[in-house]
Amino acid sequence: MEESGSVDSVESLCSSTTTRSDRSSGPRVSDTELRSKAKAVEKVYKDPSKDELPLLPEELVQDSAKDVTYICPFIGPVRGSLTVTNYRLFFRCTDREPVFGLDLPLGGLSRVEKIGAASSRGDVSYGVVCKDMRNLRFVHKEPENSLKKSVFEVLMKFAFPVSNNMSLFAFEYKQVFPENGWKVYDPLAEYKRQGLPNESWRISKVNDHYELCDSYPATLFVPVTITDEELRRVSSFRAKGRIPVLSWIHPESQAAVVRASQTMVGQNGRRCKEDEKLLQAIMDANAQSHKLFIFDARPSVNAAANKMKGGGFESEDAYQNAELVFLDIHNIHVMPTPETKLSLSIGNCIFIVIYFLFYLF
Repeated sequence: MEESGSVDSVESLCSSTTTRSDRSSGPRVSDTELRSKAKAVEKVYKDPSKDELPLLPEELVQDSAKDVTYICPFIGPVRGSLTVTNYRLFFRCTDREPVFGLDLPLGGLSRVEKIGAASSRGDVSYGVVCKDMRNLRFVHKEPENSLKKSVFEVLMKFAFPVSNNMSLFAFEYKQVFPENGWKVYDPLAEYKRQGLPNESWRISKVNDHYELCDSYPATLFVPVTITDEELRRVSSFRAKGRIPVLSWIHPESQAAVVRASQTMVGQNGRRCKEDEKLLQAIMDANAQSHKLFIFDARPSVNAAANKMKGGGFESEDAYQNAELVFLDIHNIHVMPTPETKLSLSIGNCIFIVIYFLFYLF
């Protein structure tokens, strides 16, 4: 079995794969597959002579280190220089052809952690976990001057500015756009694109000053048979005032997607006739519909438990012609777990692929 450090470059890895796999009885791995795997981590730079890092306005170099080793999962250890600015992490290697580097905005980093203690040679190793599930590892020597902060400390500071009582780089950069950002999205133009208003849906300005619901837009589309006064009564029955309002409508079938928060039925099974009328009006707005599907994103157990806190869900007895479906999506504190498992699975798959390739060749 060959060691990962024995592979000279991405190109040599790809070319050796073709020739050796032709002579072997195992499955063939194409050049394209290997190149795509390598380029998923390495960004190839076409101009090897350009040593300066192109900085954005207000972007400042905070620290740099030479003789840094990047442990590439595809071509093995790569030596180069590492630069940390208040916006990005930049690794550049000039010892290989073609010259390549890593250009990572710090906002894309999820976690930075040291791996083990410093070696007897003074080397320190740390891993960078990206939000796109990449795991990068760097090794370099600690600074000789004990008063100087290490690259690791500088990276931790600028990768997580809010935790260090600093402003985000966007507020330093202050990019100027030719258009007014507040007018990029025009809700009336968007609804007009969907064919609204029409004989079934009307514009409501009941939330014009965000008094009904501060997390809803000022312009709402509701069934024409529902008055603004009825909407106000519905808002007191829905969590945080998030009444059922139109999000999207099919231009031909008139099938609609409506959003809302949970009902505040509580343990006593409280009802609201205006809310029941509103949901019936939503179904009646589509002449082809004879049933209203209510999708509750929570697990049914969580929805039932919310009744103890005054919340709850729509009862099929109170809402005629409605069918309640629980989607069993757990809350925000539980959802990161599948992402972590997926990240570990991807890492294991990469390791298996590399192990297989070096065993095969």
